[in-house]
Amino acid sequence: MTATRGFGIDIGGSGIKGALVDLEDGRLVGERVRIDTPRPATPDAIVEVVADIVAQFDWEGPVGITLPAVVKKGVAHTAANIDPSWIGTDADGLFAKRLGRHIDDVAMLNDADAAGMAEMRFGDPAARQGVVALLTFGTGIGSALFQDGKLVPNTEFGHLEVDGHDAETKAAASVKDNEGLSYPEWAVRVDRYLTVLENLIWPDLFIVGGGVSKKSEKWVPLLEIRTRVVVASLQNNAGIVGAAAAAAEGIEH
Repeated sequence: MTATRGFGIDIGGSGIKGALVDLEDGRLVGERVRIDTPRPATPDAIVEVVADIVAQFDWEGPVGITLPAVVKKGVAHTAANIDPSWIGTDADGLFAKRLGRHIDDVAMLNDADAAGMAEMRFGDPAARQGVVALLTFGTGIGSALFQDGKLVPNTEFGHLEVDGHDAETKAAASVKDNEGLSYPEWAVRVDRYLTVLENLIWPDLFIVGGGVSKKSEKWVPLLEIRTRVVVASLQNNAGIVGAAAAAAEGIEH
């Protein structure tokens, strides 16, 4: 029997969010819980926050967890906006032990990949055709690439070099806030970044997500790239939803 509910945790550079998810339609069940990401964002510190969130829901089933990192077979290979000590960490084993779960009941995956998988499953069906890139604009820039709905895991397009800079250091949503940029000023940077990316992969569609997608009307219409841009239907909850679905189905990268 297919599970109708799952539980997802989305670990970001500024916040860690968790919620129950209705796996039939991708909606959150009840309120989500958000706790600020600890500083420093070490494995031990983050695992305690995740355990706290799971305990608040009294959830005993499989748990899906995203990391802002390249994740292969449960091991973190990079650390974007979290402590460098994550690199080489067996995240699967760490979370399974702390949460009291069998390792098969913990699904670890890249945060943007999780968000993209949620959009493929619950979003616009047009996104399942052709080359589609989902980009999450937050503390950094996450990316997920799909060909006809099939994920190419662990792309790191947020770290493309654009005009001599790591892209996310100029075009992440956090940079807009930190530098006091207006939406039109920030949109110029996003447009430049997307131009470089579209010339690299020639996508049929960009899906933009992250917290700033809630204000999409203030910047998406200002983009002048040739590729069509749509806003993530699940907005900033996509990572939670994708993680929960991956855990329920035993999907991991």
